[in-house]
Amino acid sequence: MDAVVAEYIRRTVLRIPRSEIGKMLALWGFLSENQLQSINLHQLKENLSQEVVQLCEENGATIKHAANLDIIYNYTYRDKKNWTVYKMTREGGDENVIFDFVDFKNKFKTSLRLLLKNITITFKKYEDNSLWIRVAWGTQFKKPNQYKPTYVVYHSQTPYVFISHSIFKSCKAMLFQALLAAASYSEIHEMDLRSRCLDSLKDIVFKRYNQNVQTFNPQPLQERNSALENVDPRIIQEDRNKKETIRRINEEDFGNGTLPKLQYAQYKVKKNYANAYICNKTKDG
Repeated sequence: MDAVVAEYIRRTVLRIPRSEIGKMLALWGFLSENQLQSINLHQLKENLSQEVVQLCEENGATIKHAANLDIIYNYTYRDKKNWTVYKMTREGGDENVIFDFVDFKNKFKTSLRLLLKNITITFKKYEDNSLWIRVAWGTQFKKPNQYKPTYVVYHSQTPYVFISHSIFKSCKAMLFQALLAAASYSEIHEMDLRSRCLDSLKDIVFKRYNQNVQTFNPQPLQERNSALENVDPRIIQEDRNKKETIRRINEEDFGNGTLPKLQYAQYKVKKNYANAYICNKTKDG
């Protein structure tokens, strides 16, 4: 087994919480049941990682096996990454394209390897219909840096891609080109949504939550009634109609569900000023 592979597996095991090591190694599926049972999970973590490396050496682990373990770790602890949402579009807005997993993989790998030979690409599909892609980038003269990979989460039949970047701008351009070619889209642009909570970002873009709207002030009933006595009834009715409209629109857009967490959101407001100018006047004494 390559020394780079051995060291990467050792470091990955050290990152896993002790209570989860046995479970995560079982999910990995690379070690046999007898090998898993032979591991002493109660020894020093450094010794534990070395024991796992020794078993992987016996099985002839490659960088693809190590990368697969890394994806499992990052899928389990996905909130440790910073995620950015991107949306892809097609010319004419046609979204009726059937997704084929094998075809997507082949096009993605072919597109990247035509541009860069020193690269490690790993795929893993999960039951929630998400496709996880791990890309470790090298250069024309250096092997891929396995410690600074890019993670891509793509849900088939949707235009959304969730990316955790650890790459240079040139690599980002190559990644976008590969995604567009593999998923049969023509353009990709960044949405102003970033967060560590990947599941919340999915809830937002897939509109799987209900945005609760505060429709009243928590005042005592007697105080509210006395305050409303002096308000024009037409204003009260207008306020009720507005709140009902907001509630209905939110429910139509986002449906029902728990409110997602979001650490970052950016909104851009564009204002056009027609024939606007500023005059500076001076006053003589």
